[in-house]
Amino acid sequence: MTGPVHAPTTPGRPLRVAIIGGGPGGLYAAALLKRLDPNREITLWERNAPDVTFGFGVVLSDETLGGIEHADPVVHEALRQDFVRWDDIDIVHRGVRHRSGGHGFAALGRHRLLEILHARCRSLGVELRFSTEAPHIDRLAREYDLVVAADGVHSTTRESLAHVFRPHVATHHCRYIWLAADFAFDAFRFEIAETEHGVMQLHGYPFAADASTVIIEMHEEVWRAAGYDELPPQESMERCAKVFAEALRGRPLRSNSSAWTTFRTVVNDRWSHGNVVLLGDAAHTAHFSIGSGTKLAVEDALALAACLTEQPDVPRALAAYEEERRPVVASTQRAARASLEWFENLRLYLRQPPRQFAFNLLTRSRRVTHDNLRLRDARFTESVEREFGCPPGTPPMFTPFRLRGLTLRNRVVVSPMDMYSATDGVPGDFHLVHLGARALGGAGLVMTEMVCVSPEGRITPGCAGLYSGRQAEAWRRVTDFVHRQAPGTAIGVQLGHSGRKGSTKLMWEGMDEPLPTGNWPLVAASPLPYKPGGQTPRELSRAQLTDLREQFAAAAWRAARAGFDLLELHCAHGYLLSGFLSPLTNRRTDAYGGSLDRRLRFPLEVFDAVRAVWPAERPMTVRISATDWAEGGTTAEDAVAIARAFAAHGADAIDVSTGQVVAEERPEFGRSYQTPFADRIRHEVRIPVIAVGAISSWDDVNSLILAGRADLCALARPHLYDPHWTLHAAAEQGYEGPGAVWPAPYRAGSRRPRTGRTDAPRPRLSLSG
Repeated sequence: MTGPVHAPTTPGRPLRVAIIGGGPGGLYAAALLKRLDPNREITLWERNAPDVTFGFGVVLSDETLGGIEHADPVVHEALRQDFVRWDDIDIVHRGVRHRSGGHGFAALGRHRLLEILHARCRSLGVELRFSTEAPHIDRLAREYDLVVAADGVHSTTRESLAHVFRPHVATHHCRYIWLAADFAFDAFRFEIAETEHGVMQLHGYPFAADASTVIIEMHEEVWRAAGYDELPPQESMERCAKVFAEALRGRPLRSNSSAWTTFRTVVNDRWSHGNVVLLGDAAHTAHFSIGSGTKLAVEDALALAACLTEQPDVPRALAAYEEERRPVVASTQRAARASLEWFENLRLYLRQPPRQFAFNLLTRSRRVTHDNLRLRDARFTESVEREFGCPPGTPPMFTPFRLRGLTLRNRVVVSPMDMYSATDGVPGDFHLVHLGARALGGAGLVMTEMVCVSPEGRITPGCAGLYSGRQAEAWRRVTDFVHRQAPGTAIGVQLGHSGRKGSTKLMWEGMDEPLPTGNWPLVAASPLPYKPGGQTPRELSRAQLTDLREQFAAAAWRAARAGFDLLELHCAHGYLLSGFLSPLTNRRTDAYGGSLDRRLRFPLEVFDAVRAVWPAERPMTVRISATDWAEGGTTAEDAVAIARAFAAHGADAIDVSTGQVVAEERPEFGRSYQTPFADRIRHEVRIPVIAVGAISSWDDVNSLILAGRADLCALARPHLYDPHWTLHAAAEQGYEGPGAVWPAPYRAGSRRPRTGRTDAPRPRLSLSG
């Protein structure tokens, strides 16, 4: 099949539909399509017998069940009669069990789910062909009006049309096996076992009154070290049962043709081609730890059936289906990826206090948050806060944090944001108002934009500098205002050099585009332009490296005299020092290129020179790009090594950003998407970290801080939208305390003003009898 193919249709003739795959998604799609139009001719092929399935229990959310109830009350009623419901999650870590309630789960056996869907399809007149391979996709596309490929993670349809769907399949680092136990857990149970071979985990939940799903998972290295790769299935189960004997109450485990496997994340560039459409795991997968595989497939079926009813023809229906489902699936896959990676890196969190560990696990996907969990189970959340050290009534974000001789009154940082509004590198009234307003807004630390160490180190003609006394005096005006008018707020300076990304237009005139006139020569680790057609920088000589190091030190000395409380060295985003760190931008063959140790050499020399002149009691941080989001670039492992090197040289914290190193990057954007890199550095290097990247709500900040994934959270765009973001976060949480102090002239605004007329309380207009 090389192009869109449609079966010949006759106006008014009922739709003929072929469905490949008899899992829940395919069966439910068949039932819905037939129910919505009984005249449709629907045939489903399933290669296995009707009683063959893999896995045991299926979890569905109340939201999904509501959709099923609305779409097909008969199926919903049959499900309702068999569902097992529970509210609690148990986390067992180092012999301590913590229970969190209010979560609301519903599950039933996978066999029973399929029986219900088989019966519903037959009652509606769907033709079910079990133990039968579906005809080739080309034939189905010719003979049917619509072909629904619900043939799972190993979809032959997807592979046959890979050139069209363009699948991306990632295999991950843990091994897991689906098993069952003949008793019902009374909660969703996560149990951690620290064995001589490494960490193993159990995921368990009930799916019947007398049965539970049990998934055993461990890192590939642990799986091999423990010998599971060589054990026969029965012995493998028996060994798992011994490891988790207490959780299983001494009961054995049973299998259903189960085998150890690795999870595969499936993403497709397209979900439909002609009259062929992918559904469920054939189109996308989400890690089992968030229980969304069947949920997504059922919701796909609902959306597909609705779009075929609402749209005038199949092509528009498939386009509408994909447009509707893609954002939902992408969001779920981001949450699933975060959860998957949390379990892959479980060893990093073992030393956390048990309650914090439990909170970290519960919020791992970022779908459950601090505020959400507080509503579900206030007692549990308050116990985590007490263990963390939050004073009564104090949200985690308003707890103080100390870096060297500087104590920040809260965990909020106004992230560095280039304003492109300086003249000859001198900050003016705009900078005073911009930074002053955000200091008055309550953040614990306000950072300047990247302040350049030389005229040639500017990104644009509007970038600020610290290479002259006049500039230092102008910055002193800003720091004096912050210290005088916003006491308790610290102000930090970020020092950097543009490297190969300099001599460009102001952001709103064309970001990263060369100046039409007045360009200055660029220097970098290697003579590589940032973008095709851009200026090629000169490779820095050893003498020039020495000069640059001295420029950084001189700027740091001026920054100290200008009154800054903290200094950050900018080694991220493809600017000069970042250009030395990335193998994509450093092609040198001398002592400053090659291995990571050599690529680190010049940034560390600059750090040492700056630290030598920066006052000993004032902290110094380093911003890094923890990944280049490009093949062959900096990896998460490299980022840990880079952070460890700066920590060894005296960095007080690492500000963990990502990307912007090469123009061809492919970032995986999403809420708090850079936080996992900060989390890993914090736990592997044991150094405080600043998390950045699409952190937009105070709930996110509280969640990240309390879970121990970050020590400080830097926000940029939210502070452009609302300079008083931190104070408003305090007001919205009902917090009044030393972590968020309203300036005296603004105290009258510390309560949200009423807007418009309200109808309550109403006057009494009649007498009661």
